[in-house]
Parts: sequence; structure tokens; C-alpha cells
Amino acid sequence: MSSLANTVVHSDVDSAPLLLPAKVLRNDAEALQAAHELAAIARTQAARRDQQRKLPWAEIEHFTRSGLGSISIPKAYGGADVSYATIAEVFRIISAADPALGQIPQNQFGILQLLRVTAAETQKQRLFTSVLNGWRIGNAGPERGTRHTLELKARISREGDGYALSGQKFYSTGALFAHWVAVKALDDDGRQVLAFVRRGSPGLRIVDDWSGFGQRTTASGTVLLDRVPVDAELVIDTWRQGDVPSIQGAASQLIQAAIDAGIAEAAVQDAIAFVRERARPWIDAKVERASDDLYVIADIGRLTLELHAAQALLRKAAQVLDDVNATPLSAESAARASIAVAEAKVLTTEVSLLASEKLFELAGSRATLAEFNLDRHWRNARVHTLHDPVRWKYHAVGAYHLNGTLPARHSWI
Repeated sequence: MSSLANTVVHSDVDSAPLLLPAKVLRNDAEALQAAHELAAIARTQAARRDQQRKLPWAEIEHFTRSGLGSISIPKAYGGADVSYATIAEVFRIISAADPALGQIPQNQFGILQLLRVTAAETQKQRLFTSVLNGWRIGNAGPERGTRHTLELKARISREGDGYALSGQKFYSTGALFAHWVAVKALDDDGRQVLAFVRRGSPGLRIVDDWSGFGQRTTASGTVLLDRVPVDAELVIDTWRQGDVPSIQGAASQLIQAAIDAGIAEAAVQDAIAFVRERARPWIDAKVERASDDLYVIADIGRLTLELHAAQALLRKAAQVLDDVNATPLSAESAARASIAVAEAKVLTTEVSLLASEKLFELAGSRATLAEFNLDRHWRNARVHTLHDPVRWKYHAVGAYHLNGTLPARHSWI
């Protein structure tokens, strides 16, 4: 039996998401307000969606229609071009309500950053305009069965006036919700390119087979491509990216860190609420309320400090990105941005895991009941923080500060 049995397959125009008008936000303040409004809506059913593995279609549509999907597009193309500090805050706010909702568009922002660096002018005009008009971009980069995440088996070859694209992808976050599926592949010369495939193209199948125990509603499953036709104008020569310094990797990692910070914040908030409202005090504490237990108070204090430290480094990293982006980019300034984000990502990773696990120790056995679904915080933290190993962040930070070694140029640093 096929490994894709009992999964949902989308392969034609009728299965594509609706294309509804999107608002164009004008500035950072509007972006933050839109994020808070979306978070308030998303938070109410987030635990139930996770428990039932119900995809957040309505919430993603709200994200897009609110204009949040285009806030990083340059002003020259009609976007708000908000600061990195605002982008990080937007993703933190949304992810504190529902980290799956934060993760689904994270690749769109990474790809939009990539377009700024590598796309031709006509490509920028077409793709940026489509996002301003409400198109979503999904990811089809990683593959299973390769030696590492940069190795690709997908191939794109010249065919007539355009290209034909074949391959199989996984961890394709956002693809199921997308109008454009951005596919990494090797061209006839063995160079990496990024092909934008329009949803509904013949030969394209998107399979909802994500079974991860965390981030359950991201639909980060399989994309199948069988000689999918691609417009020649929609193939980006991303292999050129390595020729010049870039903050694309740092910008992408900043959003990853913001999502983890959101998970940590929600876990700490739920721990405090449960201890206050539901937990019983330990008999030896000789107190009436669990919230008066001296050890619980101390642990909540430590968690709060860890969370605030991670949030502070996240803000600092975003500010470094904004500072670097305001001046001509060099290898040294790009490295400074990457290291600042790496430092933040270490703490956001660690506090999201710590807070989501410590919650149960402080709240007690009742907190493990399925009706509360509090384990979703740990499951989400554990799965999302696996995108790239934090141990290599320590290495990058240490090598930079000790030996002046600049970090590698790719999307994970």
C-alpha cells in the first residue's frame, strides 16, 4: 500500500485556496494592531484545532486579508516595508496565540526576503504585486532521503519556452494554503534555482500527510511534481545568492526565534493561570493556595526571567538587522546580523522547551488531563525547535567571538 494512503491530496484548480482581496497595511503600527486582532481571534480555538488536527483555514485567510502577508514588501513595490523589529513582534504575538498559525507564513517571509536579494526586476514586480493582492507563497524546498537539507533531487529542465519540473518534497509548510508553491530544484547545469509554481498547475499534487506530534495543524507534508510546467520568468537563480553577502538567513531565523518565543510566552502564561486557578498546594508547603508555595513562586520567577531574557535578545537581534539593513551590506555586517539572531535563537529555543515542560511540574498532575491539552506547548516547542540544531548556534557564536570566524551563508544562520 502506498505511504500516501489515507491522506488528503490536492491536485487541481478547484482545490486551490480562495483568492480574496487583501488590505495593504501602511506602517508598523498598523501591522502590530493587525497582529493583535488576529491573535485574539486565533487564541479562542487554538487548543481545539491542535487536538482535532483541524487546519486553520479561516485564520490564515484572516492573516492574508488583514494585509499581514505583505508587510515586508519594499515600499518601492507598494508594501509597508516594516522594520525587522515589527516582523519579529508580529510573529511572536501570533505564535503566542497559535504557533501553527505563526509557522504557516514564515516561509513566505523568508522567500520574499530571498526575492529582494536574487530576483530580477520583472520577477519582483510580478511576485510582490501578487502577494499585495492576496496571493500566498508556500514552501517546497526540503526533501526526504537526502544526505542533508541542502542536497536536492528535484530537477528542472528546459522544455519549449519554459521549464518542466519534477521531484518530491516534504516539510512543505504553507504549500497546502498557497497560491504560489516555491520549489527548490537543480537546473540542467546542476545549479540551485527556485521555481514558482502556480497552484492548480498540471502535474502538481499537494498531500496533507503531516503526522508530526507537534505543530500539528501546519500541513507540512508532501508536494509531488511530475513534469510540472513552469513559466521561464518564474525561475529565480538562487545560486547567485552565495556570491554576495546577505541577511536572508538571519531574517528567516529571526522569525523562527519569534515563533519559539511565542510558544514560551503561552506556556508561561498557562502555567501561571493553572497554578492560580486549579492547582492544589503541596501538603508540606502548609499554604492554602499553590500560588503561595515558596518553591513555586521561585520557579515562576526564574521562568519569567528566562522568558524576558529571550525576548530581550529577540528585540536586540531584530534591531541589529534593522541597523545592518540601513547601511551598505558587507560580509562583516551580514555576519553580525546572523550572530545576533543566533544568540536570540539559543535562548528562545531553550526557554520554549523549559517553560512547556516546567508547566506540568508546577501545575501538577491535573494539568496532564486531555481536556486542557497543555501538552501542546511542549509538543509544539519540541517540533518547531528541530528546524535546525541549536548546538550549532553555540558553535557559530563561539567561533565568531573567539576566532572572528564568519558564519556560513545559508538560510539556517
